[in-house]
Amino acid sequence: MSVQFFQDLSISNLTLASLKKMGYKEPTEIQAKAIPLILQRKDLIAQAQTGTGKTAAFGIPIVEIINSKQRKIQALILVPTRELAMQVTKEIKDIGRFKRIFVLAVYGGKSIQRQIDFLQKARDVVVVGTPGRIKDLINRGHLKLNHVRILVLDEADRMFDMGFIEDIREIISHLPEEKQNLLFSATMPKAVLNLAKEFLNPEFEIIKVNPEEIVIDRIKQMAYKIKTQNRFLKLVEILKEYGDIKTIIFTQTKKVADEVAYKLKNQGFKSSSIHGDFSQIKREKVLRDFKADEFKILVATDIAARGLDIKGVDLIINYEIPRDPDSYIHRIGRTGRAGKRGLAISIFSYAENKYFRNIKSRTQANIELIL
Repeated sequence: MSVQFFQDLSISNLTLASLKKMGYKEPTEIQAKAIPLILQRKDLIAQAQTGTGKTAAFGIPIVEIINSKQRKIQALILVPTRELAMQVTKEIKDIGRFKRIFVLAVYGGKSIQRQIDFLQKARDVVVVGTPGRIKDLINRGHLKLNHVRILVLDEADRMFDMGFIEDIREIISHLPEEKQNLLFSATMPKAVLNLAKEFLNPEFEIIKVNPEEIVIDRIKQMAYKIKTQNRFLKLVEILKEYGDIKTIIFTQTKKVADEVAYKLKNQGFKSSSIHGDFSQIKREKVLRDFKADEFKILVATDIAARGLDIKGVDLIINYEIPRDPDSYIHRIGRTGRAGKRGLAISIFSYAENKYFRNIKSRTQANIELIL
């Protein structure tokens, strides 16, 4: 039976009222597939991109399952970045507003004492955090997780990329054995599947939202094949052609992100880079300025851009084509949101032709190739 309305998902009236206030009209595909399984207390592994509504896919059932009157931490959500921790926290607070769900975000770059103070008030029933800070709070004795009923690993693939796997294993060792485990990931490499088999119930369910369906129809895709030495010249040419529009340029490494942003500034473009080496204060300022149109061009690595909620991005440029087709889909999905059309342009060298072929084969997309 297809699910058309949130009312079809056995959600309480209080939560339905929150969703209505948030402007949610009908469930997305990932929500329609995941929410019933989670409410049935199944372990779950879900492949879904940012922008598909995945936070609400686990946030709604968490709000339904936990008991807000029992002042114990009942849900733990692990995320790879500070930005995603803040976004997930806000969304679950909004979903749980009428059930008076208290949610705490914990991550590095902010005062640990302030986070300890919140934990000592013993009001929070959901904790969202990055693995390093979660582990630190456990080791200091301030984070008690023996009442956790639901564990979520959000963007598991990026947590692997960032080297968090051993931290995650240590955190899981502090959790009750009898709990529900949910793993969400944009891509499904072997390492993520192995982790799922390691800590999920053997009867876990697998769901997948077809990423091509999310982006292909709404995004015009183009690609330029160039000589390596002409890569930056082609980037400048593209930016001049499309004018002063909100643009994210993706690079493979932090070093290249900084170099590209610096060279663009020298060419007269208002731009800034963002990556994992930035302090929390600097990251927040860059994102705030980009959202406020203080500058129109953000040069980012995949990890830095993961989970960022930036509305109104008109153009995505792959300055270096990603090695993995799912990463390509994730990148270009930053545009073409909220029913709007978007544009994605990739630049690749002759040596990178095999990656372009893989992307074409995987996505079956109509990518206009310009030699």
